[in-house]
Amino acid sequence: MTAHEHPKLVLLVDDDDDVREVTRASLELIDGFRVVTASSGREALRQAREHHPDGILLDMMMPGVDGLETLEWLRADAETADIKVILLTARIDGTPPPDTIAGIIRKPFDPMRLGVEVRRLMGWAS
Repeated sequence: MTAHEHPKLVLLVDDDDDVREVTRASLELIDGFRVVTASSGREALRQAREHHPDGILLDMMMPGVDGLETLEWLRADAETADIKVILLTARIDGTPPPDTIAGIIRKPFDPMRLGVEVRRLMGWAS
């Protein structure tokens, strides 16, 4: 990152408090991202509209509104339709077509390598 670039803003969506905190710490402290969080699909849509993040890390398996439904909402909203999304999931089956997401990161992931993988999938220079 050059002196004139701002750190990328990532919206992290996961219903598990511990996963959210470890992931947030990894992205902020190890990789220098700015992170806002949401614990549900509805909150994710609100946060995406409010903060206009550069990218979203979205947990697939959440109670109530799951990751796939949240992704549909994001894509249907003109304010959030173009935000790149990476799915966080423990299982790969049932994932959306590749053209609707930037990629998939399997859980459990290595917190020390998470930022590198996020940059690679999002197409952000490291």
